[in-house]
Amino acid sequence: MKALILNSGLGTRMGVLTSEQPKCMTEVSASETILSRQLSQLAYAGIDEVVMTTGYYDEVLVNYCASLELPLHITFVNNPVYDKTNYIYSIYCAREQLRDDDIILMHGDLVFENTVFDDVYSSQVSCMTVSSSLPLPEKDFKAVIKEGRIDKVGIEFFNSALAAQPLYKLKKDDWSIWLDNIIAFCESGEEQKRKVYAENAFNEVSGRCVIAPLDVKNRLCSEIDNPEDLAVVSSRLKEVESRTVYMCFSSDIIHSGHISLIKKAAHLGKLIVGVMSDEAVAGFKRLPMLPFDERRSMFESISGVSRVVEQKTLSYRENLEKLRPDIVVHGDDWVTGKLLFLPFGALSHFDVP
Repeated sequence: MKALILNSGLGTRMGVLTSEQPKCMTEVSASETILSRQLSQLAYAGIDEVVMTTGYYDEVLVNYCASLELPLHITFVNNPVYDKTNYIYSIYCAREQLRDDDIILMHGDLVFENTVFDDVYSSQVSCMTVSSSLPLPEKDFKAVIKEGRIDKVGIEFFNSALAAQPLYKLKKDDWSIWLDNIIAFCESGEEQKRKVYAENAFNEVSGRCVIAPLDVKNRLCSEIDNPEDLAVVSSRLKEVESRTVYMCFSSDIIHSGHISLIKKAAHLGKLIVGVMSDEAVAGFKRLPMLPFDERRSMFESISGVSRVVEQKTLSYRENLEKLRPDIVVHGDDWVTGKLLFLPFGALSHFDVP
């Protein structure tokens, strides 16, 4: 699988923020730009092949990507007429790098939370992010839904439509159909066909290029077109990244499965790990080999863990009421056996926000 990031636009509506750099390098937090966030999300998912279209300040963009030192191989493709065409032509310029692969396609000014990307990446079918919760935007993309698939995408559609954002997963066969029509548009000899959205080419073949709507509802997935958008998205991103996540362990030994679960939990927000007290562990299995203080220190040393607390009972209730986490993460060992109903029983009487 490859990722395609479209970064050849001028970004003139951002004013002075794009006077010396592409829009994708705009800071959205104290530690991230739009692009650094996107690339980190791709690297986290294990996607290491990225095709990035460039135009405006392309050398600045190439040098910036190198400075991030992420485990990615990025192929940069310059659109030499970026100021006279739309991104359909940028995709055309990169066509040889985009064949015979599943594709994650995103615009370079798009900010989305981790769970949105996780859902797109794990989709078994081609999909595009939409929202059934947001009002239809006046000037941005809408997706017309027909028989459970996306029939049309554009700014002009309002009937049977949902708000949509240009974050796609495209299976190879579907993408090939769309890409072939992008190529046909750009090689038609009609200059105007190089100035439309790539979605115009999709709309002609949507009956064969089957893309499902992936409803992100109220989760963050927004483009940044101007400073007002930047303020809104940065504020929402701060809220997303301030979410707290709680999980609990009784383990004496940490293995790869624990590390994987901790990594996934930390991906969702600020991770608080509860470590069961010696008495709590002894209440449902043997006395732990390592005393509580040593087990607490073990978890404190793991990257991604922001805080470790003691959980004094097998039930999560006391800690959940005290900490009020946004998300609770647990392995599948409460589906059967001794843990059955214990955490669920606590949670069923407690409204985790």
